[in-house]
Amino acid sequence: MVLKVAQRGTVPPFIVMDVMQAAAEREAAGDHILHLEVGQPDTGAPGGVISAARAALDQDRIGYTVALGIPELRERIARQYFEQHELDLNPDRIMVTTGSSCGFLLSFLSAFEVGDRVALASPGYPAYRNILQAVGIDVVDLLAGPETNFQPTPAMIDQCGGDVDGLIIASPSNPAGTMINANDLKALCGYCDDRGIRLISDEIYHGITYESKAETCRSFTENAVIINSFSKYFSMTGWRLGWMIVPDDLIRAVECLAQNLFISPPTLSQHAAVAAFDCDDELQENLRRYAANRSLLLKELPKAGFDKLASADGAFYIYADVSALTNDSPEFCRRMLAEIGVAATPGTDFDPSRGHRFVRFSFAGSTADMAEAASRLQTWLR
Repeated sequence: MVLKVAQRGTVPPFIVMDVMQAAAEREAAGDHILHLEVGQPDTGAPGGVISAARAALDQDRIGYTVALGIPELRERIARQYFEQHELDLNPDRIMVTTGSSCGFLLSFLSAFEVGDRVALASPGYPAYRNILQAVGIDVVDLLAGPETNFQPTPAMIDQCGGDVDGLIIASPSNPAGTMINANDLKALCGYCDDRGIRLISDEIYHGITYESKAETCRSFTENAVIINSFSKYFSMTGWRLGWMIVPDDLIRAVECLAQNLFISPPTLSQHAAVAAFDCDDELQENLRRYAANRSLLLKELPKAGFDKLASADGAFYIYADVSALTNDSPEFCRRMLAEIGVAATPGTDFDPSRGHRFVRFSFAGSTADMAEAASRLQTWLR
């Protein structure tokens, strides 16, 4: 007897996780691996978060919370938007989630029907595409490049062939680290509002920028779903906690979906995260390290032959055009790991049609590791 297997599970793998596994196997065999593959700070959560977690363990049952999250965390998130963007947000519009991944799933399920068309920039975070496909939503690729700073534009949507129901943007972006400036972001929000396109804004790298502050879409529209996370700027990846700003017309749908799919976000993480907003000294020290790593790699990678790099305005990634070196980035990354112990992610994870010409380097690790990686690459490719 052959049992049925659902097609929704046949989405492509998240390749960076496969690279992490291969790197871990080489480490277990005794190799010294430099990790430039994964977008994860190599620092732990700030001290204030750890202290708050210990206090919560002593004082709280750590049972379920309401699906939207504990009130004190939602209120603190709302206050952060006033402090950072001068926005007066109602905490009732904020929903705490089990990481940003939960936010993407809830936003897609609540805003779109099976067969709807959602546009996104390619290259882009692969889970957008894979989650959309898993829930029966059609992906519309907007092929972005250096000429638009690897970001989508209204003109690209006009030329995509047919109407779209949604648009996903990320500023700063993964993998390119590029940003949409305030004027262009305002124009894109207006474009979506005028045409009834639901905008999903991934803002998980806010706080990690180098030349200018990242703007939130909530400054320009109340119709967008805003998704953020404690993983990146707050250095809390394994705590699995994020949040959404949800438009009025979606809040009950998102709440009901969350109740049934997830019950509630991690309770211990919620109590601890209230303190995260008061840990600026540690978080800014992390940012200074990212900035130093960025400067080092932007200077040293061209010496190894990586001379076509995205602008890396924010986040902790450099997206490199390696077409002068290879036309097969997965094989190139396999060799890089095997021969010199530098783990990086092939562009095929982010751009199915053109990613064979690109590699993403993450500079979320130590500055010493970045310097050693650059040295190994220069020697290898000389």
